[in-house]
Parts: sequence; structure tokens; C-alpha cells
Amino acid sequence: MTISLGDTRVAVIGLGYVGLPLAVAFGKRYPTMGFDINAKRIAQLNEGVDATREVETAELRQAENLTFSCESQALHDSNVYIVTVPTPIDNQRCPDLVPLIRASETLGKVVRPGDVVIYESTVYPGATEEVCIPVIERVSGLAYNIDFFAGYSPERINPGDREHRVDSIRKVTSGSTPDIAAFVDALYASVITAGTFRASSIRVAEAAKVIENTQRDVNIALINELAMIFNRLQIDTEEVLLAAGTKWNFLPFRPGLVGGHCIGVDPYYLTHKAQQVGYHPEVILSGRRINDGMGAYVAGQLVKQMVKQRIHVQGARVLMMGLTFKENCPDLRNTRVTDIIHELADYNVTVDVFDPHVDRDEALQAYDIRPIDYPQQGAYDAVILAVAHNEFRDVGIERIRAWGKPQHVLYDLKYLLDNGEADLRL
Repeated sequence: MTISLGDTRVAVIGLGYVGLPLAVAFGKRYPTMGFDINAKRIAQLNEGVDATREVETAELRQAENLTFSCESQALHDSNVYIVTVPTPIDNQRCPDLVPLIRASETLGKVVRPGDVVIYESTVYPGATEEVCIPVIERVSGLAYNIDFFAGYSPERINPGDREHRVDSIRKVTSGSTPDIAAFVDALYASVITAGTFRASSIRVAEAAKVIENTQRDVNIALINELAMIFNRLQIDTEEVLLAAGTKWNFLPFRPGLVGGHCIGVDPYYLTHKAQQVGYHPEVILSGRRINDGMGAYVAGQLVKQMVKQRIHVQGARVLMMGLTFKENCPDLRNTRVTDIIHELADYNVTVDVFDPHVDRDEALQAYDIRPIDYPQQGAYDAVILAVAHNEFRDVGIERIRAWGKPQHVLYDLKYLLDNGEADLRL
């Protein structure tokens, strides 16, 4: 081990919702190169603009030691490389490690003896040392834990959350040797005010990350199943949860769509690895099936209510309020709102999507959906409150109702409205 904190020169590979805030944090203290293959993204950041809205222009400028590039040769001056690229799933819901492998290939061309590579991307236990490190060894010709070293520190970014920021969330760290583990922990501790927790191994740190969101996924699946039961019993789910929540140890989960780059994806990484070692995970996959089916459930409930109110479903027009996977952020990754839209399309229903946070070009490219500028008054047979953006909270029940026809259904998926104001609640 040859690097000390005083000699550290950081490169962050991947400048999305995770990488950019991290690069800014390190750029306030260390020479830091922010690298991304998206040239448009780099151009925007050089202009002080973050399209994800996670980092303000003023904060970007405060990172005086931070520079940006989409050229891999810019990485040569670094000696600590932190990988924050996406780890999605493919159409068969298997881990898609292509971005991680390509990032590792890039690092293999620049890593030198004594350098440290730290991965933050969510993976199954063992992926760092079984998949990524061999790629670096093959491309670089260097030997792991002899010439170069590795660490793993799982990301804990919460997009759109203005309270829990990268430096205020405690960080799990790990390293490939005891000395490297100490170095990685000290490096993060120097920029994370909330402190760190040093795991005993890279595999433990990987496992800790993947179960964080798996636990949430299973809990939400339970509440979604309860919501379906209570719907049949004609009991309001929110009222039940509020009553149960008066007990100190009742967990405050709510039903809903489960999308995004973490909760709806990470469990498949764990179940993939579990099946590789001969174990079929029943509870986790059962929860995934429930959560993945919520879009179809919502569409079915809406259609039933429209029929009850004698609204013709075929050829109906529906307003979808929200497209992003969560409130108050522009992130469209793995949004499950599209599941509702696709289900309604089977009924020949036209859906207008209204979301002030969405980049329309991105929505068109990713989902072939072109969001509208603003809803038309008196135009809709149904209105679905799908995402709890602050703008939707502020608009008020009267205006929302005014977007519907005299006879319409209002479905509140996010409990934005008071009980009794909507025709349906999840």
C-alpha cells in the first residue's frame, strides 16, 4: 500500500444520481476527476448544470478541485478510482453487468501499481471480486492485491431527498486487505460527516447493500397485499395503517408502485446469486411478483370503478399525474407508472401523461411517451394521481376535479388527497 490521504487523487466513473454528489463531496477536498461517457452530460456539468437536479450550480462551484471529462485519458492522473455506474436488470430480470464490465475495462487501461479501485454500484455478494477484478487484471496485466487493490462502499443516495445527502448518510466501507480497508474507510470518513462503518470484507459490504432494498421491497409487498385484501373487505387501507401505526414498533410502509433503480431491481441481484448456489428464494420472489403486478391491479381497479359509474371504458381518455418513479425528482428509471399505461392501452384507453419534472425527450426515448404541457379542463374520464410531486399537492382538489368530465373517476394512489375526496384509493 503506497497511497496516503495526502497523495489521493480521485476519479469518479459515472456521474449520475450517485456519482455526481460523490464527486462533488470529494472535489471539495481532493483533486477529483468526474468521468462519464455521456458527452452531453459532461458539457452540461462544465456549464454548472445538473440535469438530475441533485446538485445545485453553487455547490458544483464549491468543489474547487473537481473537473469533468468524457475522455478516458483524463483518468491517468488519478490513483483512486470509484465506480458508480448503473447496475440494471435485463428483460429476463437477470443482472445486467455490462456497464460494470465496461467501466472495469476502462480502468484496466489506466490503473497502475499501487492504485485502488472502489466499487459503489449495487451487485450481488461476490460480484466485485468474481466479475470486475478479473476484467481489470486481464486488461491491465496487473495482479490483484499485489499490484492494485480494491474496495467496496455501497451507494446510499436517495434521489430527490433534500434532507439525506451523500455526506449526511453513514457509509459502509470495505477493502481487499486490512490496510486497504483502513485506507478506504479513512478516505470516506474524510468527506462523510455522518461517519462510516467498516465491514469485515467486500462480500459482507455487497450483501449489506443488496438486502437494504430487498427488505424494503418485501415490506412494501406485504402492504400491497394487505391493500388488496382490505379493498375486497371494503376497508380503507390508509385508515388501517394509521390505526396500526399507533403502536411504537409498527413499520410505516405504504402501498404503491415499486420502481426505480434500487428497490425494484436489487432483489433480483440477490435472488440470482441465491439460485446460482442452489437456493430458491421464495419470500423475496413472492414479494417481487406482488410489486411487479401492482400496475395491472391499479388498471383493473380503475376499469371496474369506471364501469360502476357507467363510464364507457373503450375509447376513454385518462389523465396520468406523474411518470417518474418517485416524487420530486426527474428520474424515470424503471418507473412502474408505465405498467398502468400499458394495461389501459389494452382497453383502447388514451392516456395523457402530465409530469412537470420529466424531460420530455427522455420520456419519448425511454418509453415512447410524450408528456403533455398541461391538462385540458373537462377532458378526462378518469384522473390518476400516480406520483406525489409537491406540485400536485399544491394544485388542489377543485382544479384536479375540473380536469375531469362531469362524470369521471379520481384514483389517488399516493394518499395526496383527504379521505373521501377521491373515488378510489390504493
